[in-house]
Amino acid sequence: MIHITVPASTSNVGPGFDSLGCAMALYNRFAFEELPADEYRIRCADPRFANRDNLTVVGYEAAMRYMGLPAQGLAAEIQAEVPVARGLGSSSTLIVAGAMAAAKLHGDKLTKAELLDICTQLEGHPDNLAPTIYGGFTAALLHEGKPYAVNYPLHESLRFLALIPDFETSTQEARQSLPQTTTYQDAVFNISHIAVLLRALELGDAALIRLSLNDTLHQPYRKQLIHGYDTVAQRASDCGAIAFFISGSGSTCMCLYSEASFLQRIAAAVAPLPHAWRALPLRVDHTGAKEDRGCKAAI
Repeated sequence: MIHITVPASTSNVGPGFDSLGCAMALYNRFAFEELPADEYRIRCADPRFANRDNLTVVGYEAAMRYMGLPAQGLAAEIQAEVPVARGLGSSSTLIVAGAMAAAKLHGDKLTKAELLDICTQLEGHPDNLAPTIYGGFTAALLHEGKPYAVNYPLHESLRFLALIPDFETSTQEARQSLPQTTTYQDAVFNISHIAVLLRALELGDAALIRLSLNDTLHQPYRKQLIHGYDTVAQRASDCGAIAFFISGSGSTCMCLYSEASFLQRIAAAVAPLPHAWRALPLRVDHTGAKEDRGCKAAI
């Protein structure tokens, strides 16, 4: 039996559509044990996912195929902190945990780069997966179908706060809201802004971060799916947020801030709003997915 902990992530990060992400100290925890072939036992809080279609099984079976091993059955217990369909990388945590379990149960045969490759083939884009696997703030790309990822430093003064409403946003619906083509003007806008953003985050330059987090490719369209987006964004700004952006495909929105007093101000500001917006401060996770050797919980 093995135990694995996988962090949540925020992705896209303004102009970094399908490329930028950051691991957050909010965790899904897993216990795994192999069973005889075709036998599956999945325990989780939501009965919708307590079956063989659970993404942990999908990740596990994909990694087994990659390693050329026959798939076995799987027992998995999931203790989830990461909310589902809220733009915090819940599906990535499941896929990564399953793939990592396959590797750990068979001699730790996969590198992090191989895990990223396997999981990206399932997820389709590496922006959540890269920080989930490597930890920290990452930029990732796909070249001829293969993902590559690097870490970037964040200034120590920068802090994250998630604003999480009581409604879900479907990733499929969010992608369908996007136009099929873009203009050269919009493409150049995002390329230039992402280039400046990476340096601004390293420097902790609040004015430059606020400017460079603007985006033309996804947020103008996806914000229409987030009830009260403009009101929440304005309240975050009024409370002193350095910047505000949609986390993944939503519905969570992320604030960057530096002053500790922002926490009380934003919590009070969103409390009266519809949809029970929850203000959750989050530290950056710098480790990524890991095996918890000291855990003794049974499944």
